[in-house]
Order: sequence, then C-alpha cells, then structure tokens
Amino acid sequence: MTTPIDQLKNAIAPLRQQIINHKVYAMINDIEDLKIFMQYHVFAVWDFMSLLKTLQNNLTCTSVPWFPVGSAETRFLINEIVVGEEADIDLNGNRKSHFELYLDAMQQCGADTSQIEQFISVLKTKNNFDSAFNEANIPQEAKDFINFTFSIINSKKDYLQSAIFTFGREDLIPGMFVSLINDMHKNFPDDISIFKYYLDRHIEVDGEQHSHLALKMTANLCNENEQYWKEAQEATVQSLQKRITLWDGVYNALQEKRKIAQNNL
Repeated sequence: MTTPIDQLKNAIAPLRQQIINHKVYAMINDIEDLKIFMQYHVFAVWDFMSLLKTLQNNLTCTSVPWFPVGSAETRFLINEIVVGEEADIDLNGNRKSHFELYLDAMQQCGADTSQIEQFISVLKTKNNFDSAFNEANIPQEAKDFINFTFSIINSKKDYLQSAIFTFGREDLIPGMFVSLINDMHKNFPDDISIFKYYLDRHIEVDGEQHSHLALKMTANLCNENEQYWKEAQEATVQSLQKRITLWDGVYNALQEKRKIAQNNL
C-alpha cells in the first residue's frame, strides 16, 4: 500500500533529480568558484535555522509559564533536531550552530561574508526584510528563496513548515559535489577543511538521523488529513523550485565570472 509520504516523494522526485544533477556543480572548478557558491548558499543555511526554530516554537512550549504543547513524540523529534543543528561541534570540539560553522568555512577559504553579515545586522536593527535585502544588496535569487521560506513560516501551518523542512532541505547535496570538495581538499587542506567538515557533518547528522526524525515529524503533523498532505506536496514542490532558481543564480554568477576572465585575457 502506498503511503502519503511515498506519494509525496514520488511527486517531487523529478525536481529532486533536477537539483541533484544541476549544472552548477560541474562549474565549480576551484576555490574561487566555491567562494561564489558559498556566498549564495549561506542564505539558505541561515533561513534553514529560522525554519527550524519556527518549528520548535510551534511544536513545543518556549514561553513561561510552561504548559505541555502537542504530542510528546513530536516535541522529542523537533528538539532532537534543534540540538544537532543549533549546538553541534566544530573541528576543535567547540559547540556551534551549523550556520556559524558555515561562516567559519567561508572565512577560512576567503569567501565574502559581508552580505550575509550586513543582512543580519540590518534585520536585527530594523526588523524589516526589504531594508535588509536592499542594504545588503543580496542576489535576487537569494531574496526569492528567503521570501518563500518566510511565507511558509508566516502561514502558521506547522505541517507545511515541517514538509519543506523535511523534503526540501535535508538531503539534497549530491555525491558528485562531495567528491569534488574531497578532491579540492587534497590540494588545499588549509583553505577548505572546515567546509569539508561541514559537509561531512551534514551528511552524517542531517542526511541520516535528522532526515528520519523529520519524516516522522511530518507524518505526525499531517496524520491522515488528505488536505494537509495535498498542501504539503504543493509547498514542497515550490520549495524545490526555489532551490533550483537559487542554483541557477549561482550558475549565472559563475558564467559571468568566466566571461570577465575571458575579456581580460
């Protein structure tokens, strides 16, 4: 018997394959290319944390006085994921969120962190996304990606938040990209050791344990409600389409870099 999760997975399979086989990965040939990739990807890493904390806020009690919220099973699932994402360990055994670890990786390889830092600084001060987007001058594709994520966050529908978290974010890094980074690490161990570690942790923790927990969480929240599963599928499709657009933005930026290099010969 086909389960709702199986049906959702089948529906999004072509989009997932587009992401896993995206032409952007073949364009990353050196550290300079990797820097551009990271300068786009970091926005997805950041808003992933916002999606994660939204789920925790909605599925557990994060205020005082405390009262039990929802099912203990769902509380356990999201809290387990939060611990791994918000307080993992870095190469030196220090506790860090995956976002902070990613920033460390960017700084180590010389990627520009000014846009993401400016974006966060303005957002903290003004609490206005348009101001933060404009003042940080972030790419349109990153804006669209974040805007979609926050549209789901603002929907107040935890089953949609869980769906895009589970099926749109957790396990989309292809083996070819990991192999490319491993090869690059052999030649430049002092430049991308943190990024390699980030990917290894992502695969080890997110791709195995967290994916399993997230699947159970989504199944619990949608339960046997056909409308919830239908909406979850629609939201996941949109989420994957936004990821493809984000990768298209990286690809175009790499193409532009090559054109400039050619013109300067």
